[in-house]
Amino acid sequence: MYAYTIKNLTTNNLMKYNNTPYAIKSVNHFKNLFFVFLLACLLGCNNSEKKGIATVVPESKANLILNTAIKACESQLEIAVPKLTDLTKHPRLIETNEKAWKEVPNGRLVWTSGFYPGVLWYMYDLTQNERWKTEAIKRTEVFEDFKTITEHHDIGFMMFPAYGNGYIIGKKEEYKDILLASAASLASRFNPNVGTIKSWSNKMHPRWQQHITIIDNMLNLELLFWAAKHGGDQKFYDIAVKHAETTMKNHFRNDYTSWHVLEYDSITGQVLNKHTKQGYADNSRWSRGQAWGIYGYTLVYRETKDKKFLDFAKKITDKYLSLLPEDYVPCWDFDVQENPKEEKDASAAAVVASALLELSGYMDNQADKERYFNAAIKMLTSLSSDAYSGVGKADSFLLHSTGAKSLGHEIDVALIYADYYYIEALSRLKHMTSNNLTDE
Repeated sequence: MYAYTIKNLTTNNLMKYNNTPYAIKSVNHFKNLFFVFLLACLLGCNNSEKKGIATVVPESKANLILNTAIKACESQLEIAVPKLTDLTKHPRLIETNEKAWKEVPNGRLVWTSGFYPGVLWYMYDLTQNERWKTEAIKRTEVFEDFKTITEHHDIGFMMFPAYGNGYIIGKKEEYKDILLASAASLASRFNPNVGTIKSWSNKMHPRWQQHITIIDNMLNLELLFWAAKHGGDQKFYDIAVKHAETTMKNHFRNDYTSWHVLEYDSITGQVLNKHTKQGYADNSRWSRGQAWGIYGYTLVYRETKDKKFLDFAKKITDKYLSLLPEDYVPCWDFDVQENPKEEKDASAAAVVASALLELSGYMDNQADKERYFNAAIKMLTSLSSDAYSGVGKADSFLLHSTGAKSLGHEIDVALIYADYYYIEALSRLKHMTSNNLTDE
């Protein structure tokens, strides 16, 4: 019998986009991940799950070996990559009961184009197999011209998973100028009257006539923070902070759940409407929207060290965790999850799992540290299980995501961004130091 306790999870141990890939002190990575996945066994016990405290792990549970999930992902890429040869397209989804990725053109309005090269960069990070670096470079460099996109906010999603990870993981210093240009394009959409970056154009979404900001935009702030630290204008940092402050003030209900879409008066900054595009209803709690908020405010704290953002990240995280079902993978909208026929959204779970691994490292309180860490492990354990894994069923890492049920598409499918945040979470786990888990 063994017991494992989480020790000293600090910001130095976790994935951060600083001067090195993750500010790594890592040694004996595979042994460390083995111990990490043993913790997943704890979470089958409701009492220890509620408290977030590590307890005794039976030796018989040791079959959750450290590299199982990584090997599964690599085997899936070995199947998928030879099929994905058209560099003018990228994989976006696998339809229900299909096996192969449906590819879409790498258009300037297609927000998901950066996730596939990002997946490849993380696989290179996890394995150091040059094959994946070569594939990542090939898939990244086909959309350099996207650095001039000013039509929408999604340039952050499109460029940072690809070029950002290429710069950080792949040491591709020539990507720096592309990222700086991309940040300038994103910053051009900031409206100082409102205090946020405009997400969508009104031509694309005619329901709203003025300044639209969506909760998803929080993740694009990473591009601005990175640029400000790497030779870009100081205004990039200032815009990112102001956007986070305004969103924190206006985008969340009193119970710390999030709206999806806010429409502001572009002159006065007054909030005109609070709506949804992908949730069940304007007043419902869209699960991936809450996930974007958790991830976004965790990264904002990372970059600013302003405690108000950490406190807010905790509050919206605690609300999200309180709404989860037993397997920690939410329904696509929390307000319909009591209906067992409603579809799950594995992408939301992947986003939050990745965020919680980082957030746990910012906790001064050991109980909070362990609670968030254990919640992340529970999410990854569910996602890696046969219930959600694509292994043997499709070419993706994960199944059972829901992109936009309210719009009638991407319902109970595999999604490329679910795979991206899942493999990012695995990478973050691997880069935790062996000192974080000690046998007692």
